[in-house]
Amino acid sequence: MELVVLIKQVPDPEKNAGMKEDGTLNREESKNIVNPYDMNALEEALKLKDQYGGKVTVISMGLPKAEQALREALAIGADDAILLTDRKLGASDTLATAYALSQAIKKLGNYDLVFCGMQAIDGDTAQVGPQVAERLGIPQLTYAEKVEVKDKDLIVKRVVEGGYEITKSSYPALITVTNTANEPRLGTMLSIKKAHKIEIKHWDAAYIEADEKKIGKEGSPTKVKKIERPEQKGQGIMFQGKLEEIIPKFFEQIKKDKINLKGGA
Repeated sequence: MELVVLIKQVPDPEKNAGMKEDGTLNREESKNIVNPYDMNALEEALKLKDQYGGKVTVISMGLPKAEQALREALAIGADDAILLTDRKLGASDTLATAYALSQAIKKLGNYDLVFCGMQAIDGDTAQVGPQVAERLGIPQLTYAEKVEVKDKDLIVKRVVEGGYEITKSSYPALITVTNTANEPRLGTMLSIKKAHKIEIKHWDAAYIEADEKKIGKEGSPTKVKKIERPEQKGQGIMFQGKLEEIIPKFFEQIKKDKINLKGGA
């Protein structure tokens, strides 16, 4: 099977990435990790490769240092890696990003399945995967927890509100994978060393034949107007002890703070 996995390098949530004056993340200065959900997507692709054979190609779009994310993917079993990197792609929103990624997949050629994490932890939009599917004109199966291939059919267990559903589809198709689908494997010292010897292809906007009006700031209808830290409006109070002791203290504090409690059915 020809399997494609889209991965993204995101700022480490444990570190302070900082913002630029235009309201975008300062990715040049941030400490980065692979988007955790994308590792679940990669694991699902690798499981299919283990079962049916084939090739796993990982694609990322970002600054040159995003090579690190691709090498992590190579270290745990991906066969090939492509980095979309071009100043013309900078400041792309989800629509422009999905367009660029879909152009790269078209340039790649034949594929059976495209895998993505269910969302990225920096934007949390969950839009890029579905938008890529729309650009490619293929079915999309989101929030997948289990993926099986039976003959020419794709069987996917999808997480939905209040339970799950089993969906059958033809392929090629795009699948977004949940963080409950699997436990991503880890690389070994030997595989990590091998990964650093593999050449990562660098593709620019011209190579993927991207329309420059559909990428970067010009191709991004979403604009960041303002970003600010929420104002901290006080500190919570913790009451400890037996219930019969806490209730009088609670109402005493309510009275002291002049909080008006309105009853209702």
